[in-house]
Amino acid sequence: MIQALRGTRDILPEEIGYWQLIEDTVREILGRAVYQEIRAPIFEQTALFERGIGEATDVVGKEMYTFNSKGGNKSITLRPEGTAGVVRAYIENKLHAQGGVQRLWYTGPMFRYERPQAGRQRQFHQVGLELLGCAAPRGDAEVIALAIDILQALGLKDLKLDINSVGNQEDRTKYRQVLVDYLEPYKNDLDEDSKDRLTRSPLRILDSKDTKTQEIAQNAPKIIDSLSPESKKHFDIVLQLLTDLNIEYQINHCLVRGLDYYTHTAFEIKSNDLGAQATVCGGGRYDGLVKELGGPETQAVGWAIGMERLVILLQKLSSNPINTPDLYLVSRGEAAEAQSLLLAQQLRQTGLAVELDLSGSAFGKQFKRGNRSGAVACLVLGDAEAENNTVNLKWLASGEQQAIAQKDLLAMTEELKTKIIKLKGFD
Repeated sequence: MIQALRGTRDILPEEIGYWQLIEDTVREILGRAVYQEIRAPIFEQTALFERGIGEATDVVGKEMYTFNSKGGNKSITLRPEGTAGVVRAYIENKLHAQGGVQRLWYTGPMFRYERPQAGRQRQFHQVGLELLGCAAPRGDAEVIALAIDILQALGLKDLKLDINSVGNQEDRTKYRQVLVDYLEPYKNDLDEDSKDRLTRSPLRILDSKDTKTQEIAQNAPKIIDSLSPESKKHFDIVLQLLTDLNIEYQINHCLVRGLDYYTHTAFEIKSNDLGAQATVCGGGRYDGLVKELGGPETQAVGWAIGMERLVILLQKLSSNPINTPDLYLVSRGEAAEAQSLLLAQQLRQTGLAVELDLSGSAFGKQFKRGNRSGAVACLVLGDAEAENNTVNLKWLASGEQQAIAQKDLLAMTEELKTKIIKLKGFD
């Protein structure tokens, strides 16, 4: 039997409703903020990620799925993240020539060679947002506020915003030496990855998950003390704007994010309901990336939300089933089965979700499937109902039932919707 590859998984019908809920919520909230969806290819030239993400990062060095084109003249990589591809599209299609800012968002699969675990697969999915052409601290605050809006609209309440500033290139160069000077005496106590990073990417040591390294990093000099007055002012304004928006935050001096393109603001939004895999959204400012990839100097800020982790969280928090029918229609007998298809279609056209039992089996078996379906009511059509053009409406929770003319049922669909919403607990 051929099975799915390790690190990939099927998203089955009982789960897909959560994915659709996230996508619909993102589309609605970002649409109100006039962000436009963009769809870039899932594979790009490898050089895009080497230049954009940074060759010294773990993503480029260890985790990318890279292969040669059939002609052998191009190195191609399945995208490990979304920002670089969006920036490439922004440059190639000259979106910057339209003037002003570009508000873009995307969703889709990404690929990294990692050890699979709950909420982290080798093929994983993100929804992301990019605000290009905005240098103002207001841009940072806007994208953070929109991420909070999305997560809260999905029902998440126990959220924590960690934020830091990694400054500009000059700030980081200054801080790099300060950090290396501090870490050198502890070199033998660092984990193996951090020992390697000490010479090529020392800021990443602050992001280590090793307990001993974390203890050492907690007492390291803070990057905020190496910021220029301009960088410090930018960060202070962002914090004040978040306060104005009633968004609580805490400054995390070890937060640097994992990609080389970040500048100034870096942030993560975490949920205390996810245990060790707490981060559901991460992002920040990347003012040098567009120029690095061949475009004009363009300031930008964005974020990405991991879909798998968010789905796990929604499943934990949800008390209501997703994508269940409103009504389950059972029928038996030639005339009744013909009428049931017509009635189901008529009800669906009014906006009701109707599952039609197509088995033709005994009523008892159909009722059992109706009870398992998540519907709040069953519609029953037998020979007698078919002859009289009626239908039996049975509310499953209470057992209450009534015979009603099919034309009267179609005339009371708005009343039905109101009652169904209340019974499903969505009012």
